[in-house]
Amino acid sequence: MKKLRGIIGLLLVATIITLTGCGSSSQKSDSSSAQSDIKAIKDRGKLKVGVKVDVPKFGYKNPKTSKIEGFEIDLSKAIAKKILGDENKVEFEAVTAKTRGPLLDSGDVDMIAATFTITDERKKSYNFSDPYFTDSVGLMVKKASGIKDLKGLNGKTIGVAQSATSKQAIQDSAKKVGSTVKFLEFGSYPEIKAALDSGRIDCFSVDGSILFGYLDSSTEILKERFTPQEYGIASKKGNDALAKTINETINDMKKSGEIDKLIKKWGIK
Repeated sequence: MKKLRGIIGLLLVATIITLTGCGSSSQKSDSSSAQSDIKAIKDRGKLKVGVKVDVPKFGYKNPKTSKIEGFEIDLSKAIAKKILGDENKVEFEAVTAKTRGPLLDSGDVDMIAATFTITDERKKSYNFSDPYFTDSVGLMVKKASGIKDLKGLNGKTIGVAQSATSKQAIQDSAKKVGSTVKFLEFGSYPEIKAALDSGRIDCFSVDGSILFGYLDSSTEILKERFTPQEYGIASKKGNDALAKTINETINDMKKSGEIDKLIKKWGIK
């Protein structure tokens, strides 16, 4: 009987040791899995970022230098430095409001820094950082049009970017002031501006800070603003280590005043 009890006791101890060992291995595996997204970036040696190339001051391909520059470019470089120790270890890919989501889904880019407005609906599909800039939707018209506000756009056509939040924001606001407006959607901001210049549309609507990049002597931005737009950096669901690193970088830059310095550097209004 004593021998039997001894054998049972040894078996119990062996079982506990085995289970403890398995638990430890599982924890290590979970931890390793949680960091796999960061490891992939480090192994590759560069951070791939989707950015705008047609938004002056945010993400813009300078025709004189052929380099992409702007507030969100500098922000992306800071995140690359956080992960890889070198702000130049970053690769930029041009995106539009319509293509940025699919490029993130496919894994062609690690993150999106492209005037991407944070919404509850978008949070279901992507990880979003805390906001790094807040804007609101504006309206640009020709000076000669005589249009002074959203009410004056009754029966007129407004140009907006495909898949952007501007259309819904203006639609909701137009109803409140009793205006009925029509929309034409375009693939890029230069296309919308060209449509305004040619008279195909009566108004160009997007976030105010973006409109300022397209302002010229023949156009004006109306004083009215609609629906606050908070910009965040988006990453793929499941890439939680990357999302955490992005957020830490943004919040550190907020605390240090670096975000404010970049806004001032690029003259963003």
